[in-house]
Amino acid sequence: MIVFDEFLARLGMIDRNELLRWIENRWLLPEWQEDSWVFGEVDIARAELIVEIRREFSVDDDSLSLLLGLLDQVYGLRRQMRRLCEALAAQPPEIREAIRRALPPAGTGN
Repeated sequence: MIVFDEFLARLGMIDRNELLRWIENRWLLPEWQEDSWVFGEVDIARAELIVEIRREFSVDDDSLSLLLGLLDQVYGLRRQMRRLCEALAAQPPEIREAIRRALPPAGTGN
């Protein structure tokens, strides 16, 4: 966890007002502790992604909000899929086989 000024220095490419706008837009979700924003590893990775997207694709704020929302959905679905796979792996072999048979073959588009 790092505080606001350390986070800003680490990014190096944005100013204080822009970082505050990112928080206001909820692109980053730091915690407020002892009169300062505190950023975790997820915030750091997300900020680096935002910087890269803005540098590589020159997207505006509305487009970036949409893109980040879609990425959040993808990551959320991946987490759910991982949890589903873990739950299936914990089932008895006959249940796993019944589920496998119920699924369409991979690559059929169904």
